[in-house]
Parts: sequence; structure tokens; C-alpha cells
Amino acid sequence: MTNFPESYVPPKVWTWDKESGGRFAAINRPIAGPTAEKTLPVGRHPMQLYSLGTPNGVKVTIMLEELLALGHSGAEYDAWLINIGAGDQFGSDFVAINPNSKIPALLDRSGPEPIRVFESGAILIHLAEKFGNAFLPTAPGPRAECMSWLMWLMGSAPFLGGGFGHFYAYAPMKIEYAIDRYAMEVKRQMDVLDRRLAEAEYVGGDEYTIADMAIWPWYGGMAKGVLYEAGEFLDVASYKHVNRWADQIAERPAVKRGRMVNRANGELSSQLRERHDASDFETKTQDKLEAAK
Repeated sequence: MTNFPESYVPPKVWTWDKESGGRFAAINRPIAGPTAEKTLPVGRHPMQLYSLGTPNGVKVTIMLEELLALGHSGAEYDAWLINIGAGDQFGSDFVAINPNSKIPALLDRSGPEPIRVFESGAILIHLAEKFGNAFLPTAPGPRAECMSWLMWLMGSAPFLGGGFGHFYAYAPMKIEYAIDRYAMEVKRQMDVLDRRLAEAEYVGGDEYTIADMAIWPWYGGMAKGVLYEAGEFLDVASYKHVNRWADQIAERPAVKRGRMVNRANGELSSQLRERHDASDFETKTQDKLEAAK
């Protein structure tokens, strides 16, 4: 097997090598807590979102835009960009909201006391319940189905992102064993989802729910070849039902808006690095800001 480090023997006690993190060596560390005092900005809306336009961040901005599309004005939000490459997630104010130092992090300031919510799945549930179980079925069977698929995503996405994505796209060397191990699991997960979508329009059943919002940025992105430029490698075109569903979700206006928020790469016209008003989609995308300089 190529690129297999057969000579490596784990030490009795592991110690941290700062250079072992590859592309992310500057921001990875084996301890928690803040590294610097840093105040987060606070806008005028009830919801303050601190995030980045990664698949985990996109879940929440899609949900907020979907809630606004339903007429829930209380879902108005300010979205602030957290540059994880620069270590913004280790600032003291961010850690106070999310002690795990991961995006997204939400501060709900709609009540008498601010409520912190971290972990994207928890944020989706919090918002759904806050706004009358929006996109979250109330009947026991459909609700259980929705929650089951949401938790499936929360458990499976680390294999896709932290596992396959890391070793296929970001690791400092290509390790055949690691790539094969995670490619196998990602393809199994894609097959799980494809079989489900062969029998149902949405992952939860007949209704579009927070489960679709959570799964689409990850597995919809993989199905369309967006993530890690690995579409051909994983033969994603063969998952026909996932592709049908991914295309269907992508056409929703709120999804189109949500995927732009806190985005810091790609076409400048699709980047809305901060969002503070609905009009920002028309006036403050990165291409317009660059043209105004």
C-alpha cells in the first residue's frame, strides 16, 4: 500500500507537534479556552449569528432566511463573519458563546436575558421551536423521522468533513489507507441517503424540514461535486435520488440567500460576508463593495 507509514509506532504518551496539522496547523490545538480577549460586535436584530459560510454555517443562515420568508420578523438577524483561519473562534467573547470554539454560534437576544446556542443542530431545533415548530413536524411519527435524520447528519458529517475531506484535500501527504477508509464510509452514507430519497420527496418524508436544511449543505454539496472537488472520485453522479433532492433544495429562494451569507470565497457576486438587512443581498455583495472602492 502506497504512502503507508509502516515505521510509525505510537508513543506511550502523545504530545502535540504544532507542525503536524498540515493546512490547519496554525489553528488546531489540543486544549480549549480563549487565546485572546476579543469583543464581538452586536447588531440591532434579535438574532446575532457569528459564523462562516461552511456547510455547518450555511445550515443556520438557510433556516433564518426560510423563517423570514414565512413572515417571522423575529428571525431578523445580524450575521458576523468569523475568520477561522485567523483564529477568531478563540476570542474570549466567541468562546463565551461556544466553549467548543466552532462555528456557528448564535446569541438569541429576543428575551429578557440573552440565550447562547451552539452546535448547528441545536441552533436549528432552537429556532424551529421558537417559531411555532417551523420546519419541525409536531405529529410524533414525522417529528421522530425528522429528528432521526438530523441526528444522522450530526453523526455522519464529521466522517465527510473531518475524515474524508481532511485526508483527501487538506492533509500534508496522501495516505491511501486513510482516504480509502473515509471514502468507503462517505459512499455508504451517500447510499443510505439515496435509498431514503428513493422513497420520499424529502429526507423526513413529505415535508421540507430542518433535516433537509442540515443535510443539504454537506451531502447535497457532495452530490453536486462542490465539496473537496471529489465528485468524480466518489462517482457522485450515480446517486440519482440525492441529486434530484439536491437540485430541488437549491432552487428555493431562501436557500439561495442563505448560502451567500458569511461566504468568503467563490464568485464575488455570491459573497455576502456580513448580513444586517434583507437589502444587503442586493447592495452589499462583495462584487459591489469592490466596485465601490
